[in-house]
Amino acid sequence: MVINGAVIENVGPNSKLIVHNQAMILREKEVLTDEICATPASRVYLALQCAYIFPDKQADYLDLSETHLSDFVKACPSATTIVEKIQQYIANRDLYKGLKTVQELIEHETRVFDSFNADIKQLEENEINSETEKLDSDDGKIQIKNNR
Repeated sequence: MVINGAVIENVGPNSKLIVHNQAMILREKEVLTDEICATPASRVYLALQCAYIFPDKQADYLDLSETHLSDFVKACPSATTIVEKIQQYIANRDLYKGLKTVQELIEHETRVFDSFNADIKQLEENEINSETEKLDSDDGKIQIKNNR
């Protein structure tokens, strides 16, 4: 867990924390590290996460997140609506809701990648089938060319 930039670790079986003032809190499952940041959408999340938990560098991280969002929507226009929601949360300084919405962006990115991979697989299968049909249409004869 991260509270206002401080990492809090639970070392016992039971623990309760009560925060009595305004604090920037991220649970462990919401924290993304640089080491596992591997996609464009996760880079948006990481930059916004850093803006959220490191207020002294917030302006720099917000600029970086805006750059990543702009690059993302150029590469993936189908994400425009999600990106605009994230940008609105950032403009309203509601960075936590922005982070939650970046999770939608990550899910969208996953669907786009999955669709792209399925299309590539289909193209490869079509190419193999096309080559097989060509061999069958040649009456099963194999021609060997000698280029000497």
